[in-house]
Formats: sequence, structure tokens, C-alpha cells
Amino acid sequence: MTNKDFEQIIDTTDEWIVQRTGMKVRHYVRSDEGIAEIAVEAGKKAMAAAGVEPEEIELVVLATATPEQPIPATAAIIQPALGVSNAVCFDIAGACSGFIYALQVVRQFIATGEVKTAMIIGAEALSKYSDFTDRSTCILFGDGAGAAVLRACEPGDGVLSCAWHTDGHYSDIIQMPGGGSKYPPHVKEHIEARLPFIKMRGNEVFKLAVRAFLEVCQEALGKAGVTTDEIRWFVPHQANLRIISAVGDRLGIPVERIYVNLEKVGNTSSASIPLAMGEVIDSGDLKRGDLVLMAAFGGGLTWAASVVRW
Repeated sequence: MTNKDFEQIIDTTDEWIVQRTGMKVRHYVRSDEGIAEIAVEAGKKAMAAAGVEPEEIELVVLATATPEQPIPATAAIIQPALGVSNAVCFDIAGACSGFIYALQVVRQFIATGEVKTAMIIGAEALSKYSDFTDRSTCILFGDGAGAAVLRACEPGDGVLSCAWHTDGHYSDIIQMPGGGSKYPPHVKEHIEARLPFIKMRGNEVFKLAVRAFLEVCQEALGKAGVTTDEIRWFVPHQANLRIISAVGDRLGIPVERIYVNLEKVGNTSSASIPLAMGEVIDSGDLKRGDLVLMAAFGGGLTWAASVVRW
């Protein structure tokens, strides 16, 4: 979905969208498709890249705000297609911070020895919940999925730190009020009130996001005992170019070390970081020993960051 496509359905322009978000293109799943199919594809690619057989996977944690269906968990739905018959599979809902939340959860299982090999997936179909009458939100979101396989490694390698937070006092700033038990999606009045669609108070989000990004990045860096000068790549959640630029500037990370791909995918929520990380890896510009800082901010409010030594 290009900015030019949006010009045909809402009162906007390519220039207006690029100036305020940095976005140019988003990709949507088919009308008869949810997140299961793309999550499976991402999971299979991750196992192939890691050289891991499906039966070795003992745990699958899928982060999403747009599950395939309310019951059962999407992770359970995709278990047969992934071939991970030995795995415990469940979903978590951390909005745009979901992938780092999943990383932190799985990290604990591996650290205790409870699990040797695990998979985390971030998958979203935000197009299904975008209000195409609201130009301030529908232009932002795209669909996608990314995954990673995790195993224990030597001390000083892999995940060096994670920092994660929640503040429910701001739960109504980014939300989709309809679709749950309070406002079920099948009630006509709820649909007419546009409740089963994403709603966001953009100006408030910007201020909170920049501050939270900065604080959680500094916390993760401190826990890892490293500085921004040592970071090879800063891979932030691809929410908005203005937010990313403001955070990078405050952290003192030059633009050439900040990975940005939102112009071609939009905001894909929990899929954002794994999609961006996949591109960094594929570029060949990530060497063993390089440090990566990942960070996210999303509805909840949630915010999280992690430092990883490649």
C-alpha cells in the first residue's frame, strides 16, 4: 500500500505522510489471511538459518497484538505447520515491545536450563484493524512477521541485557477498544462506533515515546556495561522516523549506525524489530562480536530494550 494509494481513499498526500512519518510503502496480508501463514514462513526461515531441526525446539513464544483468532493461541495454531511437536507454544501481547518481551521471557527459560532451544516470533496483521477513515492512523501500519531461534551461549556473547517496563496509566493512548470481552466485535453498535479499530493520540505518544526510548536504552546499556560508542547498530522499533531521529540524536548515535526500514514496511508492531534485524543480517554488515542495541515502545504503555553481542 503506497502513499499514492492512500491519496485515493483519504484526504492526504505523499508529501504529508513522508514529512510526518518517513513512510512510503506498507505490505498487507491477503483478505483471507491472518498472521499464521506469515508466522510459519518466518519460523521456518529462522530454523533454517540457525541449522536447527523442528523437533529440537522446546518452546515457542509468539508476540502479537493481532492474533489469528481469540482462541486458541496463534502459537498453538502454527505448531503443526512448523513441525515443532515437542514445543510448548503460547502467545504474549506486548504490542510494539512484544518481540523484546518475548526475548526476555525465553531468555529466563534458557538461563535456568529449563529449555535448551527456543523460538520467538513477532507477527502482525495490523491492516485488519486499521481505520481507513482516520488519516492519522491508517497510514502508519503494515503487516509482517519475523522470528529468531535462541540457544545458550558463552558468557559475554548473545543477549547481554534486557530492560522492560509497563505503565497502564497510559493504556488509552494507543488502543483498540473493541474486539474484546467488553466490546465484542460482533455487536453492530460497536462497529458503528469504530471501536474495533486502532486509535492513537499521536502528540502524546511522541513525547512519551522519545523519553521512554531514551531511558530504557540507557538502562539496557548500563546493565550490559557498554556505551553507545561501542554499539555497531541501533535497531529501534520502526514507529516513526521523527521519533527514531529524536532518540538517536539524544543517545548520540550517528545516523549511519541507526537501522531504518520503515519507509518500505511501515509500523509492523511486534514484527518491526525482527524484520529490521533480518535485513541487517542479510546485508552482511554485522560481524561476530558486534554489539546491537534493540529498543521498542508501544501500547500498554510498554517499552523495552536489549543489548546483544552478535
